Amino acid sequence: MARQFDVPTFYRSPVVSRVKEARRLADPRKKDLSPSVLDFGPVRFKLARHFGFCYGVENAIEIAYKALDEANGRRVFLLSEMIHNPHVNEDLQSRGIKFLRTTSGEQLIPFDELTPDDIVIIPAFGTTLEIEAHLRELGVNVEAYDTTCPFVEKVWTRSSQIAKKDFSVVIHGKHYHEETQATFSHAQSGAPAVVVRDLDETRLLTAVIRGEKDRDFFYETFKGRYSGGFDPDRDLVRVGVVNQTTMLATETTEIAALVRQALMDRYGDDGIQHFADTSDTLCYATNENQNATRALIDDGADIAIIVGGTNSSNTSHLVELCEEVMPTYFVTGPEGLLTPDAITHFDLHQKEMITSTDWLPKHRPLNVLLTAGASCPDVLLDQVMERICSWEDSPLTVEEALAPFNPVS
Repeated sequence: MARQFDVPTFYRSPVVSRVKEARRLADPRKKDLSPSVLDFGPVRFKLARHFGFCYGVENAIEIAYKALDEANGRRVFLLSEMIHNPHVNEDLQSRGIKFLRTTSGEQLIPFDELTPDDIVIIPAFGTTLEIEAHLRELGVNVEAYDTTCPFVEKVWTRSSQIAKKDFSVVIHGKHYHEETQATFSHAQSGAPAVVVRDLDETRLLTAVIRGEKDRDFFYETFKGRYSGGFDPDRDLVRVGVVNQTTMLATETTEIAALVRQALMDRYGDDGIQHFADTSDTLCYATNENQNATRALIDDGADIAIIVGGTNSSNTSHLVELCEEVMPTYFVTGPEGLLTPDAITHFDLHQKEMITSTDWLPKHRPLNVLLTAGASCPDVLLDQVMERICSWEDSPLTVEEALAPFNPVS
């Protein structure tokens, strides 16, 4: 049986949680990716089979609130945002937790102000070996409240394993993201490492692997994203690919395939010996959420609403998937849904909050695709549905909409 985490009840929901539990009981092996439909009459919400808090996030939330309970007057700090969700982080701050840094690395409180008596929570993304070492020098117990996701740690372990076999590590991720920085730190401690953002950057890297581009090209193209002393002539001979766990899993697979093929092209049949298979490091939750979103898209809808933190990488990829086929609105919660004619949402391309008008189609019945990132509380989706239904004439009640998900007597 899956572990049950002690997550505050106010993050749970009376609607979405019932739907999730009904789907779990009906499909314990998680084979059915069809959406869950909540029909309120004028509006039908199509919920993804998988979304919301994953194992790593629930683990992090449990540890953070445990730290507050056990503080006994001690100061409690988070290294940075525990997870990328403003509602969760704001609640923790309201209870007295202070952030030491921003997610971009800006120092808010100098580390040197910490004392051995302080509690410092390591976020779910983990942190770098350098920061860990500095905190230990200050006498901080970094292990006591470490919320690093086990699946992030799995990537670190796999990187270490292939490093011991003289493989270099290619990391698929956003070089500025905390998790990628942590993974890069751990990887480079045992092997040469380089970060690629996407397939286009990987194609540039594979041109170097094949010998089509020289070392100067590598240094210019990947400036600031390779480990010290990296020598492309020496360090791109034996390679393994790992990822920032919140990236598109399908893209990581394609990146690994490109690197593998480049090594085959360079070294012929022996090329397979130059590639380390690390496909077992892909995060199950990220993969499930992305596959469920694709199934949701295939089922069709008039618009998509994606709920999550604007700096959440895994949420942004769900938005990208939906944007390809329908009008999509990325909101942090129900507060963004102003009126049927105005919505405040995050524009991934402009990297800012914008307000759009005439966003909610007029025809009825209306089909709304609804899903969320891995750090989003289910209750926010309840509130989004409640907000939209409040604008409708004579919608069905929650209990009527939930009837298909009632336990079978």
